[in-house]
Amino acid sequence: MQSFDLVVIGTGSAGKTVAEAARQAGKTVAIIDKLPFGGTCSQRGCDPKKVLVGAAEIIARSEQLVGKGVQGKASINWLDLIQFKKTFVESIPERTEKQFADEGIVIFHGAATFVSENTVRVDDHVLQAKHIVIATGQRPKPLGIPGEELLTDSTGFMELADLPEEIVMIGGGYIAFEFAHVAARAGSNVTILHQGKRPLEGFDADLVKLLVKAMEAVGIKIELEASVTEVKGDAGKLTVAYKQKGKVHAVSTQLVVHGAGRVADVAELALEKAGVEVNEKGVTVNEFLQSVSNPAVYVCGDASDKGLPLTPLASYEGKIVAENILNGNKQTYTNDPVPSAVFTIPTLASVGLTEEQAKEQGRNVKVTFQETTDWYNSRRINEQFTGFKTLVDAETDQILGAHLLGSGSDELINLFTLAMKHGISARELGKTLFAYPTHGSDLSSMLPE
Repeated sequence: MQSFDLVVIGTGSAGKTVAEAARQAGKTVAIIDKLPFGGTCSQRGCDPKKVLVGAAEIIARSEQLVGKGVQGKASINWLDLIQFKKTFVESIPERTEKQFADEGIVIFHGAATFVSENTVRVDDHVLQAKHIVIATGQRPKPLGIPGEELLTDSTGFMELADLPEEIVMIGGGYIAFEFAHVAARAGSNVTILHQGKRPLEGFDADLVKLLVKAMEAVGIKIELEASVTEVKGDAGKLTVAYKQKGKVHAVSTQLVVHGAGRVADVAELALEKAGVEVNEKGVTVNEFLQSVSNPAVYVCGDASDKGLPLTPLASYEGKIVAENILNGNKQTYTNDPVPSAVFTIPTLASVGLTEEQAKEQGRNVKVTFQETTDWYNSRRINEQFTGFKTLVDAETDQILGAHLLGSGSDELINLFTLAMKHGISARELGKTLFAYPTHGSDLSSMLPE
């Protein structure tokens, strides 16, 4: 048995933050991962996905401007794009391991399982620590349908050597919508099957409707209230069965991508042996991100039951956990406004309350909603589906929510977030001068007078 001050399970943004902070404070630290070191975002999620999206944006912009000064048709060479994507991720595991080693953090490869409240096993190694941090992230949610083994997940999609002509995406969230846009711009026929009544349920309903129109305009087919019941066939020749409004349907395809949600990746940890409580979202933690049932265990990132599965939050939570382990439970998780973006084409971005949430809370708000296809920044690139919605407290003039659809939304949403965090009123933000013509210069027109 080997003893440490701290054992961290997971090497993504959250786990890395905790491990390095503890080591810098002079603690003995071990870190474990069953996957290549470096975490999901940098290797299998946000970063490589954005590389693919970048190519798709070029195609979309080119197509929008054909006949308006642009000639010819651009196209994506999928294999070249995947090879380019690999240049961003291939060196991460080795670089991460070297960094840990240089810092004196002891590395273990393999799946960790608890054997007691403060002890874990990794292959033949048994590690005991005063504190154990779970930062294992998420994995695709099991669908429990026949033929589930025939599905490809997001990781597999970004490793495809060839992109099939026919693709079915299961799910109506980030993964399905973003990959659908990439695949469609690369020449595939894409069908999305979503079991809910509306996709992207956490985002503004009016802007999601606009986004769906944009997707349908480029040939992406979206079936709602479509519950997948079975996938059968052989690789490259599959059939997806689904129920929709009491009727059974089937669609033939070459590839089926699982985009129907993710769950905390804790099933292999044997949490019951450590007395660690877990719920549907993840490990149950208190305001200090400490397990409610085992004080030796802290959780940060997507494996906990707090917050959204976003990379900035993972790093933020890692800092909280490190501080609480090193100096006692003093730092608490706070619900500051956190922006998020769906990197579709156009981009959908959001921060704060939706209109539905504001109504549920009984807030007295000024709601401003407008489609902005005729605005200069939309017209200059011939973007056909753009809009915004803002929510401002009618009494305090504080911005409660902002929802944007269109090119540049992923950057503009950060200005709204800054204003919300620091209490800048809608009136003061609207009077701020920004460079023109930029998306920021449109901000004043998005707020009530």
